[in-house]
Amino acid sequence: MSFSFYKTKIGEQVILQRGFDITKKDQVEGNIPVVSSGGISSYHNEAKISGPGVVLGRKGSLGTVFYIDGPYWPHDTTLWVKDFKNNNPIFVYYFFKNISQLLKDMDVGAANPALNRNHVHPLEVFWADRKIQDHIAGILASLDAKINNNTKINQTLEQIAQALFKSWFVDFEPVKTKITVLESGGSQEEATLAAMTAISGKSADALAIFEREHPEQYTELKATAELFPSAMQKSDLGEIPEGWAIDNLGKIIEFNPKRILKKGINAPYLDMKNVPVKGHSVQEVVFREVTSGTKFKNGDTLLARITPCLENGKTAFVDFLSSNDTVGWGSTEFIVMRVKRDLPLSISYFIARLESFRITAIQSMQGTSGRQRADAGVLQNMPWVIPPDELLVKFGKFSNFVIDNNRVKHNQNTLLSQLRDTLLPKLLSGEITLPEAEEIAKEADYV
Repeated sequence: MSFSFYKTKIGEQVILQRGFDITKKDQVEGNIPVVSSGGISSYHNEAKISGPGVVLGRKGSLGTVFYIDGPYWPHDTTLWVKDFKNNNPIFVYYFFKNISQLLKDMDVGAANPALNRNHVHPLEVFWADRKIQDHIAGILASLDAKINNNTKINQTLEQIAQALFKSWFVDFEPVKTKITVLESGGSQEEATLAAMTAISGKSADALAIFEREHPEQYTELKATAELFPSAMQKSDLGEIPEGWAIDNLGKIIEFNPKRILKKGINAPYLDMKNVPVKGHSVQEVVFREVTSGTKFKNGDTLLARITPCLENGKTAFVDFLSSNDTVGWGSTEFIVMRVKRDLPLSISYFIARLESFRITAIQSMQGTSGRQRADAGVLQNMPWVIPPDELLVKFGKFSNFVIDNNRVKHNQNTLLSQLRDTLLPKLLSGEITLPEAEEIAKEADYV
């Protein structure tokens, strides 16, 4: 144990206080996070605490620890640090993260898990001097900052791709933009330019600069805009772009394609709990002996079909298997989707994220209360606007880039998290010196 650490009690370093009750009915929409035992549960227009804050799960979810930068409302299901006693709040956050399992094991609830602050305060622990705290907090926070930055990039790129898919294939914005220009007396060339602005989000002036600086990309953008027609036609689904067709979704998406995986062997297994509600990347895949379950390959999209997983948004794109020939398996509660023909594989994922698709999936659910499941047959037969393959391929170039980029950054985050979690207990115990930790943390620059 380093001389910079000393023995103390938690209650001598921080004071924990029970949170404040507030019902959904009492909340007014605002930008102040209400932090419950599971994290930020809602937003209110009034703060109880100015922040920064450290919040622990007190009831329901134990062992959870959250750091809040600004003003917040700690819910009654939490304990919050009322007094940091001149300790570094970020260090305090990592300290409690490091003993999260201990907090979970201190459950005193009869029916529901509960944590008593009076049992936490007397715990004897080793504590760092403030100067050492600042260094430790800086090292660990820098790793978390890289993780958060990667996460934000992934979220932004996926939001752009989802918005683009909706703009092209649901709202038909490039087509409608062309029509508006032509109806106002503009030329076909002006209509194409307007479609280019709709597709790229750039103004006409910005496109002129783009043409000079990136002529090849400009030419490709123009070619994409020219693929959109300049008129609409009537259909059973309302007006759709001229030349596009109406068919069942099964025309371009295969549902639950047959996969062969021999029972009894060990194969990659995906549990429903590791499927994200946002984004496409799964949290963990393990090898498990094959029994009954859904089979999938790289390029498939997995849609949770059971309540409440479907309503919560659980959906994944399979890009985590070791090869494209590898077959994985998972919960029986997945619907597997895969594009047909030679269309970009990621298209099935962006269809599965469409609000209109998800509404149909939810409406198709049947079964007893609490065990309702979506009907793949209903989804396969739902009427769908079928655009030309050329446009789907154009979109796929961008969506495949988004999927590939997000997978790389997700893998980076996994390595960064492992590095942080390795350093955390060693730093807080004094097992490793600060120079050693800083040298190891530099590995993050090469992840």
